[in-house]
Amino acid sequence: MHIVLNSYGTSLQREGGRFVVFTSDGKDYIIPGQVRTITMSKGAKVSSDAILLAIEHEIDLLFVDGMGAPKGRVWSVKYGSIATIRKNQLEFIFNPKAVDWVKQLLAYKMDTQIALLLAMDPETEESKNLLQRAINALEDHKQKLLQLEGEVVADIAPSVRGWEGAASRRYFQAISAVLPKGYQFSGRSQNPATDAFNALLNYGYGMLYGKVEGALIKAGIDPYVGIFHRDDYNRPVLVFDVIERYRVWIDYVVIQLCRQEVFPEECFVDRNGAIWLEGLGKRILIQSVNDYLAEVVPFNNNERSRAVHIQLYAHQLARFFQNSSL
Repeated sequence: MHIVLNSYGTSLQREGGRFVVFTSDGKDYIIPGQVRTITMSKGAKVSSDAILLAIEHEIDLLFVDGMGAPKGRVWSVKYGSIATIRKNQLEFIFNPKAVDWVKQLLAYKMDTQIALLLAMDPETEESKNLLQRAINALEDHKQKLLQLEGEVVADIAPSVRGWEGAASRRYFQAISAVLPKGYQFSGRSQNPATDAFNALLNYGYGMLYGKVEGALIKAGIDPYVGIFHRDDYNRPVLVFDVIERYRVWIDYVVIQLCRQEVFPEECFVDRNGAIWLEGLGKRILIQSVNDYLAEVVPFNNNERSRAVHIQLYAHQLARFFQNSSL
């Protein structure tokens, strides 16, 4: 279960050994053992006793902004890290192995994007042709990326960004073509979005940032030491690296919701040309993303929920750093 408190006046407190959620409709009691994460946004309140109960049960408590992106978190001191992991993580940045790691990461991202486009069912021949051209372009960009050579990531970073950016533009152009007219868009827009699709996508990515960051922390990895994304001051840049593996999950959820046209007009608000997701829209998207991440799927001979697969990858990455002979 995921507790999400994003309404003004909602509060989370503790009574005995249980959480109690107070809303305008009354109160609900929740056993800590049923809770995986707690997410709180502006206007919601939490007591120190409830925070301590979350810590006792190693429940991730995340504070998010209006776009669903993490702004702060409270976690258990049991989420420890040994020095070898952090030391090797830092040294890995300047190792030739990091070049291959970055190339394989972004090639994997492009593979997932291609797979999603292949799963689309375009209604017109024009859309079908556009999808196929986008798939061909992504395959070409991926091969050019894999052929890049350098001693350190900085040697290939400009070219990588160029091929990744070109692939992204073709990918989202194709996605727009298969959406209902009211959700079509001219390109990616962030902070804030300028259309409904990007408003949904930004909020979904914000949710995913929080989950990836939490997985890295639990695995003992420093989320602020990135490999490809290395230049942002005071940002959890390794999260920006690892999330590339999973962005397509959010893409898929948002695409399906838009194609089913489940969002009424009141889910979005226009503020001076910026489109923001509102209460009902957030509730629909949050529930849909959490349901999708809770679905059990096979991966690397393991059948686990998608959320657990993120955690397993984080532990795998920690072992990689710990055992790397640099």
